[in-house]
Amino acid sequence: MTLPLWVEFFDELEHIRGRSKNTIMAYRRDLELWGEYRGKSKDVPAFFHYMKTKGLSTRSQARVVSSLRTYMKFCEARGLKTPELRELRPPKIKAGLPKALSLDEFQVLYEACKTGEPYRSARNQITLLLLFGLGCRVSELVGLDLQDYRETEGWLSVLGKGNKERAVPLTEQVSRELKAYLSQARPHLTKDETARSILINDRGHRPSRVDIWRWLAAWSAKAGFDEPVSPHRFRHGCATALLEAGADLRSIQMLLGHASIQTTQIYTTVSAKAMSETIAKHHPLSGAEIEDAE
Repeated sequence: MTLPLWVEFFDELEHIRGRSKNTIMAYRRDLELWGEYRGKSKDVPAFFHYMKTKGLSTRSQARVVSSLRTYMKFCEARGLKTPELRELRPPKIKAGLPKALSLDEFQVLYEACKTGEPYRSARNQITLLLLFGLGCRVSELVGLDLQDYRETEGWLSVLGKGNKERAVPLTEQVSRELKAYLSQARPHLTKDETARSILINDRGHRPSRVDIWRWLAAWSAKAGFDEPVSPHRFRHGCATALLEAGADLRSIQMLLGHASIQTTQIYTTVSAKAMSETIAKHHPLSGAEIEDAE
């Protein structure tokens, strides 16, 4: 089934709203799923069952509905009637707390990523340092260019969602390790003098998101973890550690590139949960039976 204003909608997403290529592809998949269903049935409420048969989780279903509602509002703004908009309501999702990477886990990974090749080992370690030190998204990491590093100022320019640029300060260690990697290791990883990316994959080019996921899976297995450490765990670990160290939410919001402070506030819940578990484990009155005085 062909959806109306298809070209116009995606043109606005890219050129007016400034959505990333990955976001646009996600919208395309969601709308194609809707078009596929509407070609078979007009029963809007049954679409949720259809998504379930496709193996979509409740969270994925909510994302699809959000994409559809954005598209339908676009159509209505241009005079088209979309009665389905009133029927498509996102399913309720139980908010899950992000699982943060601890410093101990990071250090184990940092050792596990070493190989017999010193230059590749340096590349692997700076990858982990940037993920944890910047709290950046994986798409932001692979997009980092040499010109984004301001050595004198000690910060990196990160291009986030909606092509919004933000300056992220580097700790002394990360800045020192990055400088050493760029001067001593990176020149040996690529023969392409025009290559602009800070990170270089095993083929001498800019790494892809898949490369990063594949590296992390390999290092996680080598470290003995039960499951691969996702890039997002570094982001959560960075934010949680900063909050517990006393950083204010506004600073963390700017560091992570969150459009809304409400998104950043989830880390206050994470920190409170961690504190609760610590008290339950270590407080002298935890689990203790107090005898009444006679």
